Amino acid sequence: MGNDGATETLRAIVERAACAIAGGSTHPRLDNDLMAAGLPPSSGGETKAQRGESSAAAVPDERLREVAVGLVERNIGIQMADQMAVQDLVWADGYPPVIPKRTRRDIARALPGEILGDHAQRLHSLLATLFDLGSRDLFFSLEDTSLGGQIDRHFFRNDDWTVEQLFDELGAIDRASDRRFGLFLESIVSSSTVPDEDSQRRLVEAINPPLIGIGLELRETENIDGYPIFLLVAVGTRSSRPKQLIFGSPDKPDLRLIDVIDSDVQMVDPTGKILFYDRPIGSAGLRWCDLQAWWKETRRLEDDDQAKVELYQRLGHSLFHLVDEAWVPISPPQLRLFKLYHDIYSTALPGLPALLPEVWRHWDPVNAKTRGKDALVQFRMDFLMFGPSGARIVLEVDGQHHYASERRVGDGKRMLPDGKEYARTMAASRDLTLAGYEVHRFGAQELQDEDEARRLTTAFFDSLFRKHHIVVPNKSI
Repeated sequence: MGNDGATETLRAIVERAACAIAGGSTHPRLDNDLMAAGLPPSSGGETKAQRGESSAAAVPDERLREVAVGLVERNIGIQMADQMAVQDLVWADGYPPVIPKRTRRDIARALPGEILGDHAQRLHSLLATLFDLGSRDLFFSLEDTSLGGQIDRHFFRNDDWTVEQLFDELGAIDRASDRRFGLFLESIVSSSTVPDEDSQRRLVEAINPPLIGIGLELRETENIDGYPIFLLVAVGTRSSRPKQLIFGSPDKPDLRLIDVIDSDVQMVDPTGKILFYDRPIGSAGLRWCDLQAWWKETRRLEDDDQAKVELYQRLGHSLFHLVDEAWVPISPPQLRLFKLYHDIYSTALPGLPALLPEVWRHWDPVNAKTRGKDALVQFRMDFLMFGPSGARIVLEVDGQHHYASERRVGDGKRMLPDGKEYARTMAASRDLTLAGYEVHRFGAQELQDEDEARRLTTAFFDSLFRKHHIVVPNKSI
C-alpha cells in the first residue's frame, strides 16, 4: 500500500476509534477520555460523535501512525479488524517473508488436528489475538453465531471442521498478511499454545516440509522454561547460538582454556585492549541497545548517554593504530563505513544491529607461517552484525592487500596485483559462506568519496534491513 493509501486507511481507523471513545463517554469527561487514548481534545461539534470527529481531524498526517499504534497498544475504542489493519501496516515495514497461498493450504492439510483439538482453550485464545472472531451476542439466539462460536462448535466440540476449513474461515489462507501468517505458525507451535514438547515437535515436523519448498523453516532457536522456541527463519542461516564474542581490536587475543571439557574460555587481557562479550544473544540478534546495556553494566556507569558515547568511541578506536606516536586509521575506508552507519541511523540505532568491528573468528596459538598449509584463514572480520533469527552478517572492506602484495621494483617497493592474495581472499569468503555467514564485500575505492560513500552505505543497509525484516524505528509509512 502506498503512502496515500496508508494515510487514508489510518485516518479512517483513528476517526472510528475517536467516535467510539466519544460515544462511550459523557460530554464533561469526553476530552479527558480522548487524551487518555492518545488523541487530541475535541475542537468543536455539538454531539459526542461530532466532537470525536473533530479530535481525529486534528491529528496531522505525520502522527497518524503513532496515534493508531497507541490505540492498538492501549486497546481503547478500536475494533479487532482495525487493530489488524494497523498491525499489518506496521509489519509491512519489516518486509516479512512471502508465504504463498498454496504453501499455506499445504500446511493446513498437513497439520494434525487432534493436537490442536487437545488444546482448545489455548488455541482459541491465540486465534483471538491474531484474527477477528467477531463478538459473542446471545441476545436474539441461544447459540453463539460469531466466528469464535462456530470454531468452538465445529472444530473443537463436533470435530466436523478440518484444519483446512478452520484456516479458510479465519482468512488465514486468503486474507492474512505474510507476517500475520508467520506469527500464527510460530504461535501454534509455542508452549503457550501447546505445552507439550513432543506435540510441539510433531507440529513443526508437519509444517516444515511445505515451508522448506519456499526457502523457510520453523527452527528451534532457544529453550525457555524447559520448552523449545521455534521461529520462522530462512533455510541456510546458521543454527548454533554464539557463546562469546571477541572484538574491538586487531591485536591477537590472549586466551586460555580454564576447563577443556566444558570449553570454558578465559580472556587474559589486563590492558582492556580486547572486548569480550559473553551474554546470550536472543532471536532478535545483538542490537546496539543490548551492547550499550552490557557496556553500562560492566563499566558501572550511571548514565545512558555516557555509556552510548563511551561505547561508540571505544569501538571506533579499534580502527586506529599507533604510527610514529600518532593514532592513524588502519583503513580510512573501513573507518568511513563505521562512521556512516552510526551517522545515517543515529536516531534509530538502539533497535538496529550493532556494527561490531575487528571481530575474531579463529584463534590459533601457533602462527600461520609455522602452521603452513593447515593454517586457518579469515582470523578476523572487519565487521560482524547479528541479525534476527540467527543471521550472521559479515562486512569486509577490501583494500589493496586483498588482491595485491608489496614487491620490489627497481630501487623501491610497489603494491602489484597478486593472484595468490586474491585467491586467499576468495577462499576466506567461501569459507565464511559455507559456515553459514552472509558475506558482503566493499571495495575500498567505493568508500573514498564522502558523498558517494553515504549514498552507497544508505542504499546497502536499507536493502539489508529489508532482506532480514529489520524495521528501522521512526521510519515513516
